Amino acid sequence: MYKHNFSAGPGILPREVIEEAAQTVLNHMDSGLSILEVSHRTKEFEPIMEEAQALVRELLGLSDDYAVMFLQGGASLQFTMVPMNLLTETGYAAYFNTGVWASKAIKEAKMIGRVEVVASSEDKNFSYIPKGFEVPTDADYYHITSNNTIYGTQLHSFPTDVKVPLVCDMSSDIFSRPIDASNFDLIYAGAQKNMGPAGTTLVIVKKELFERSGRKIPSMLNYKVQDDNGSMFNTPPVFAVYVSMLTLRWVKANGGLAGMEVRNREKAELFYSSLDANPMFKGTVAKEDRSWMNANFVLEDPSQEGAFNELLKEAGIYGLKGHRSVGGYRASMYNALDISSVRALTEVMHAFAQQPA
Repeated sequence: MYKHNFSAGPGILPREVIEEAAQTVLNHMDSGLSILEVSHRTKEFEPIMEEAQALVRELLGLSDDYAVMFLQGGASLQFTMVPMNLLTETGYAAYFNTGVWASKAIKEAKMIGRVEVVASSEDKNFSYIPKGFEVPTDADYYHITSNNTIYGTQLHSFPTDVKVPLVCDMSSDIFSRPIDASNFDLIYAGAQKNMGPAGTTLVIVKKELFERSGRKIPSMLNYKVQDDNGSMFNTPPVFAVYVSMLTLRWVKANGGLAGMEVRNREKAELFYSSLDANPMFKGTVAKEDRSWMNANFVLEDPSQEGAFNELLKEAGIYGLKGHRSVGGYRASMYNALDISSVRALTEVMHAFAQQPA
């Protein structure tokens, strides 16, 4: 039986959220109906969408200048929607390449228009965050990825002097720490890491960017159309939005983003200090760029993975296998993961190091 969930995504959810969601699958608002079968245009669902959007605004301190939408297609669809809505036919977009998802975003944007990669860490297998480069002042927008789920690097600070619209993929660390949302012009994030189950994507856009590209955009891919229709141009992912609302309630009740920062810093410091003290393991990214959300590490002797995996299984630890493109191990420590699970993992790693050769 698994007790500790380090899955990279879909990731761990708060237990109380799962329990409440399970009840409403059976009986939503004492209606005798399941949340899975109610109409999205009724009093049984419309308040859920409204509360979810209001919680996003409250937690991030967003002004009315921003639209808050729950869309579909994952962050991967945003790789296309962002340039469709922001990239003009005569201009170009600037991208910061720090991993697989940033690379995919660049690939999709190039299908829409011209792209310039201003910096990349691909030369060292995305094991660090590039520094000391200039962001163009004439681009249509500048795109960054805040946390790199596969390689385990994270931006621990954000640029504050960008002269063009700043776009950020925050799929794997949104709501994990306080940010100054006013520095961003567009934020998007798949729900399935820190916010809810797979199936919905949070998109936050400054309304002044609507239809900025001047392109003819299909209705489903047009931010203005989606906002004008309250994220319900078509049937929304009702259950995913509902669970996201419950999770945002949980974040608020547990100290908001400041509370999440304390919680996540404590877990990261515990794990990385243990990792660095253990001669059997080593981290795979630059220490100053290590992610609080996704900690990547390998065995010094890969031939011992089988023995280590057996100890993990005995301890009820799930989801630690690294991404297939990287190998090794990846401990995903999203908001809902309790520090007791991190402690359990570090104890297994310590016990493994103490075994006789």
